[in-house]
Amino acid sequence: MVRIPPQDFEDDGDVNGAEKFRPLTAEEAQKLRLQQPLLSIWRVVLAQFVVGLAVAALTWLFTGRVSAAWSAAYGALAVVIPAALFARGLTSKATTLNSGTAVFGFLLWEMVKIGLTIAMLYAATWLVKDLSWPAMLVGLVVTMKVYWVVFAWRKVFHPET
Repeated sequence: MVRIPPQDFEDDGDVNGAEKFRPLTAEEAQKLRLQQPLLSIWRVVLAQFVVGLAVAALTWLFTGRVSAAWSAAYGALAVVIPAALFARGLTSKATTLNSGTAVFGFLLWEMVKIGLTIAMLYAATWLVKDLSWPAMLVGLVVTMKVYWVVFAWRKVFHPET
């Protein structure tokens, strides 16, 4: 065990830095809200849908196979449909009553989303004629990654008013 002498610590009066804390004024809080806008979950789902359509169209363009395009579209739908159900569940009145129901609702709807995605992937072999697994997985992965792109570009998807 190594002991660090007390003089090596910065002495600012409080370990947590409470002396440096200052609450924001109403104007500062409003300015911060404009700089860091909240992003609607429905905009994320819409962006996923649009990207899924684009992936399916590009798959058809590059492969020339309609079955590959349907596979990519199904992979995208395996993300979009559960995400839309998740968004609907999270925005319902029951999950916004208090913080406890919000946390429970988030966990519940996340499990529903994961379960539905797995079920859709399992059913793909019966629902998509001439299923192309690589195309479906490309549609699935690219559509899933939209979360990160939308978060990084949230000012584009949620412009300041």
